Amino acid sequence: MSHLLFHKIKSLRKQLIIWLYEDSQRLYASLFKSYNSWSITKTNLLHLPKSTLGRHLSEFLDNRNFELIPNGECHDRYHFLCGFSTVFKNEIALQCLCYSDGKSSPYLYGAIRLEVVILPGYYIYYYKSHKTRRRSNPFHHFDYKKLLKVSINDFRSPTLPRSVLSKSKLSNS
Repeated sequence: MSHLLFHKIKSLRKQLIIWLYEDSQRLYASLFKSYNSWSITKTNLLHLPKSTLGRHLSEFLDNRNFELIPNGECHDRYHFLCGFSTVFKNEIALQCLCYSDGKSSPYLYGAIRLEVVILPGYYIYYYKSHKTRRRSNPFHHFDYKKLLKVSINDFRSPTLPRSVLSKSKLSNS
Protein backbone atom coordinates (compact mmCIF):
# COMPACT_ATOMS: atom_id res chain seq x y z
CA MET A 1 0.00 0.00 0.00
CA SER A 2 2.74 2.49 0.93
CA HIS A 3 4.54 1.59 -2.32
CA LEU A 4 1.48 2.65 -4.33
CA LEU A 5 1.11 5.84 -2.31
CA PHE A 6 4.79 6.70 -2.92
CA HIS A 7 4.38 6.30 -6.71
CA LYS A 8 1.15 8.32 -6.67
CA ILE A 9 2.83 11.19 -4.81
CA LYS A 10 5.81 11.07 -7.17
CA SER A 11 3.47 11.16 -10.16
CA LEU A 12 1.55 14.12 -8.71
CA ARG A 13 4.80 16.01 -8.10
CA LYS A 14 5.82 15.50 -11.74
CA GLN A 15 2.41 16.67 -12.97
CA LEU A 16 2.66 19.77 -10.77
CA ILE A 17 6.07 20.64 -12.18
CA ILE A 18 4.93 20.14 -15.77
CA TRP A 19 1.89 22.33 -15.18
CA LEU A 20 3.94 25.02 -13.44
CA TYR A 21 6.60 24.96 -16.12
CA GLU A 22 4.22 25.18 -19.07
CA ASP A 23 2.13 28.00 -17.63
CA SER A 24 4.89 29.96 -15.94
CA GLN A 25 7.19 29.94 -18.97
CA ARG A 26 4.73 31.81 -21.16
CA LEU A 27 3.76 34.21 -18.39
CA TYR A 28 7.39 34.99 -17.54
CA ALA A 29 8.28 35.56 -21.21
CA SER A 30 5.36 37.93 -21.75
CA LEU A 31 5.99 39.94 -18.57
CA PHE A 32 9.75 40.03 -18.15
CA LYS A 33 11.52 39.41 -21.43
CA SER A 34 12.71 42.79 -22.65
CA TYR A 35 14.12 41.80 -26.04
CA ASN A 36 12.03 41.61 -29.18
CA SER A 37 10.54 38.40 -30.47
CA TRP A 38 12.32 36.94 -33.50
CA SER A 39 9.15 37.34 -35.60
CA ILE A 40 10.05 34.10 -37.36
CA THR A 41 7.92 30.98 -37.59
CA LYS A 42 8.92 27.36 -37.54
CA THR A 43 7.78 27.20 -41.18
CA ASN A 44 10.20 30.01 -42.13
CA LEU A 45 13.04 28.07 -40.55
CA LEU A 46 12.07 24.84 -42.32
CA HIS A 47 12.94 26.56 -45.62
CA LEU A 48 16.56 27.13 -44.59
CA PRO A 49 19.29 24.77 -45.88
CA LYS A 50 19.48 21.45 -44.02
CA SER A 51 22.89 22.13 -42.51
CA THR A 52 21.90 25.37 -40.78
CA LEU A 53 21.26 25.97 -37.13
CA GLY A 54 17.82 27.41 -37.99
CA ARG A 55 16.77 24.32 -39.94
CA HIS A 56 17.86 22.06 -37.09
CA LEU A 57 15.87 24.19 -34.66
CA SER A 58 12.79 23.99 -36.88
CA GLU A 59 13.09 20.21 -37.26
CA PHE A 60 13.50 19.83 -33.51
CA LEU A 61 10.28 21.82 -33.02
CA ASP A 62 8.45 20.12 -35.88
CA ASN A 63 9.27 16.62 -34.62
CA ARG A 64 7.63 17.51 -31.30
CA ASN A 65 4.71 19.50 -32.73
CA PHE A 66 6.07 22.63 -31.00
CA GLU A 67 6.08 26.20 -32.23
CA LEU A 68 8.53 28.96 -31.43
CA ILE A 69 7.40 30.76 -28.28
CA PRO A 70 7.50 34.55 -28.78
CA ASN A 71 10.27 35.95 -26.55
CA GLY A 72 11.16 32.37 -25.61
CA GLU A 73 12.79 31.30 -28.88
CA CYS A 74 16.16 30.87 -27.24
CA HIS A 75 15.08 28.14 -24.84
CA ASP A 76 14.51 25.48 -27.50
CA ARG A 77 17.89 26.13 -29.09
CA TYR A 78 19.54 24.78 -25.95
CA HIS A 79 17.60 21.53 -26.23
CA PHE A 80 18.77 20.64 -29.70
CA LEU A 81 22.26 22.12 -29.37
CA CYS A 82 23.02 20.19 -26.19
CA GLY A 83 21.06 17.06 -27.05
CA PHE A 84 18.55 17.24 -24.20
CA SER A 85 15.07 15.91 -24.87
CA THR A 86 11.98 17.76 -23.68
CA VAL A 87 10.94 15.27 -20.99
CA PHE A 88 10.37 17.13 -17.74
CA LYS A 89 13.54 15.97 -15.94
CA ASN A 90 15.63 17.28 -18.84
CA GLU A 91 13.98 20.69 -18.71
CA ILE A 92 15.56 21.38 -15.34
CA ALA A 93 18.79 19.57 -16.23
CA LEU A 94 19.06 21.98 -19.13
CA GLN A 95 18.42 24.90 -16.77
CA CYS A 96 21.32 23.64 -14.61
CA LEU A 97 23.57 23.48 -17.66
CA CYS A 98 22.52 27.02 -18.65
CA TYR A 99 23.19 28.26 -15.13
CA SER A 100 26.73 26.92 -15.24
CA ASP A 101 27.11 28.55 -18.68
CA GLY A 102 26.50 31.92 -17.08
CA LYS A 103 22.86 32.44 -17.97
CA SER A 104 21.07 34.29 -15.23
CA SER A 105 17.41 35.10 -14.65
CA PRO A 106 14.91 34.97 -11.81
CA TYR A 107 13.03 32.27 -13.75
CA LEU A 108 16.13 30.08 -14.04
CA TYR A 109 16.89 30.37 -10.32
CA GLY A 110 13.29 29.71 -9.37
CA ALA A 111 12.98 26.69 -11.67
CA ILE A 112 16.15 25.08 -10.35
CA ARG A 113 15.21 25.63 -6.70
CA LEU A 114 11.67 24.38 -7.17
CA GLU A 115 12.77 21.24 -9.00
CA VAL A 116 15.42 20.35 -6.44
CA VAL A 117 12.92 20.79 -3.60
CA ILE A 118 10.05 18.95 -5.27
CA LEU A 119 12.11 16.20 -6.95
CA PRO A 120 15.27 15.69 -4.87
CA GLY A 121 15.72 12.22 -6.39
CA TYR A 122 17.08 13.85 -9.55
CA TYR A 123 19.67 15.96 -7.74
CA ILE A 124 22.64 13.89 -8.95
CA TYR A 125 21.36 14.06 -12.53
CA TYR A 126 20.98 17.85 -12.26
CA TYR A 127 24.43 18.19 -10.75
CA LYS A 128 25.96 16.15 -13.59
CA SER A 129 24.23 18.43 -16.09
CA HIS A 130 25.70 21.42 -14.30
CA LYS A 131 29.19 19.87 -14.46
CA THR A 132 28.79 18.90 -18.14
CA ARG A 133 28.88 22.54 -19.19
CA ARG A 134 32.33 22.98 -17.74
CA ARG A 135 33.70 20.93 -20.66
CA SER A 136 32.27 23.33 -23.23
CA ASN A 137 32.79 26.96 -24.15
CA PRO A 138 30.21 29.58 -23.11
CA PHE A 139 27.27 29.74 -25.50
CA HIS A 140 24.43 31.61 -23.77
CA HIS A 141 25.54 35.05 -24.92
CA PHE A 142 25.24 34.57 -28.69
CA ASP A 143 22.57 36.34 -30.74
CA TYR A 144 21.03 33.17 -32.13
CA LYS A 145 18.70 35.00 -34.48
CA LYS A 146 21.78 36.17 -36.37
CA LEU A 147 23.19 32.62 -36.36
CA LEU A 148 20.17 30.86 -37.85
CA LYS A 149 21.85 30.55 -41.27
CA VAL A 150 25.18 29.33 -39.87
CA SER A 151 26.15 25.68 -40.28
CA ILE A 152 25.26 23.79 -37.12
CA ASN A 153 28.55 21.87 -37.32
CA ASP A 154 30.57 25.08 -37.62
CA PHE A 155 28.82 26.38 -34.51
CA ARG A 156 28.89 23.19 -32.43
CA SER A 157 32.50 22.18 -33.02
CA PRO A 158 34.20 25.04 -31.15
CA THR A 159 31.34 25.59 -28.70
CA LEU A 160 30.25 22.14 -27.59
CA PRO A 161 33.01 19.52 -27.81
CA ARG A 162 31.98 15.97 -28.70
CA SER A 163 32.40 14.83 -25.10
CA VAL A 164 29.69 17.28 -24.01
CA LEU A 165 27.29 16.26 -26.76
CA SER A 166 27.78 12.53 -26.29
CA LYS A 167 27.28 12.84 -22.52
CA SER A 168 24.11 14.90 -22.90
CA LYS A 169 22.68 12.57 -25.56
CA LEU A 170 22.58 9.92 -22.85
CA SER A 171 20.04 12.12 -21.10
CA ASN A 172 17.39 11.81 -23.78
CA SER A 173 15.31 9.29 -21.90
